[in-house]
Amino acid sequence: MTSHQIATLGAGCFWCIEAVYLELQGVEKVVSGYTGGQIVNPTYQQICTGTTGHAEVAQISFDPAVLSFADLLQVFWHVHDPTTLNRQGGDVGTQYRSVIFYHDEEQRAIAEQSKADTDSSDLWTNPIVTEISPLDIFYLAEDYHQNYFAQNPFQPYCQMVVAPKVQKFRKIFANRLKS
Repeated sequence: MTSHQIATLGAGCFWCIEAVYLELQGVEKVVSGYTGGQIVNPTYQQICTGTTGHAEVAQISFDPAVLSFADLLQVFWHVHDPTTLNRQGGDVGTQYRSVIFYHDEEQRAIAEQSKADTDSSDLWTNPIVTEISPLDIFYLAEDYHQNYFAQNPFQPYCQMVVAPKVQKFRKIFANRLKS
């Protein structure tokens, strides 16, 4: 029996990051949700105000024998812009911040090193502003947000925002895609 690990990542709208990680080898499950805020059991409508402190995140269950936490982060740095504070494209607000919510000290250390390594690479011109914070309480997003891109591929936001990120991921990480 394999022991699975959990990663919780915010990279703008959770529909984008969920769609990407669902296609990555070693990922077993991805759910969209909220964390990092002040109110209990927030709703999507509350999150959208930008006043709850929560970030839209994907919680990723993965097999560390196939995919390491560092590998997950390599994808993370490529599939969103970690240099824009509280913004991903047209999505603006603290709910869209770039953030790694670590589950233990090992994840924190790996996240800090990965951020430093990526920041000193030539991947991004501007400095990385990604927050690295301990995971508190994760709240599952409403059912209609789960597997959103797969269920709504022709929705305009999916066509204009999610699909290009998925295509970029597929190109860069072609050798890591599920069969």
